[in-house]
Amino acid sequence: MRLAAPAKPSPLRAEQIILFRVGGQLFAISSASVQEVRSADSLSGASVEINAPGMEKVRHVVRRGDKSLFIVDGTTHFGISAPMGALVFVLRKTRTALLIDGIEKMTSMTRLQALPQCFCHEERRWYRGLTALDQTVVPVVHPEGFLSPEELALLDAALPPMELPEAETTEGAEFAQ
Repeated sequence: MRLAAPAKPSPLRAEQIILFRVGGQLFAISSASVQEVRSADSLSGASVEINAPGMEKVRHVVRRGDKSLFIVDGTTHFGISAPMGALVFVLRKTRTALLIDGIEKMTSMTRLQALPQCFCHEERRWYRGLTALDQTVVPVVHPEGFLSPEELALLDAALPPMELPEAETTEGAEFAQ
């Protein structure tokens, strides 16, 4: 009589994440959600100030062709008192870039826990869930959670008209691609 082979546990699916800081707080984001990482200084020449009432977390916009990329200040978004960030995550499949303090490291997570019920307001839209890394619970941000469709409509309405002469539109062309 042969005994059945013990069932092998299925391997845990790992997701690559980037650990980053905003105002000293640690957050995570899927590396697949980040299209590029730029220095905030590299955007200063390409960004335009925007003033949308009630949208203090977005002070600048970068135009990429016919699309606008809204730069969300992470400290204002998360309600953290800290100086402006030094890096920008350009988020994939969104019209959002996130201003952060810095990158801690890239790693992988194998488990994403659902948010506890104490997360009951807009933060439920901000986070995908929580993960534990090195004895630390880290919130994993949802890339589409930084700007709601209503906020995007408000920002679109506040966009300044394009005023750049033809000669200046070629400056920063490497960023526009």
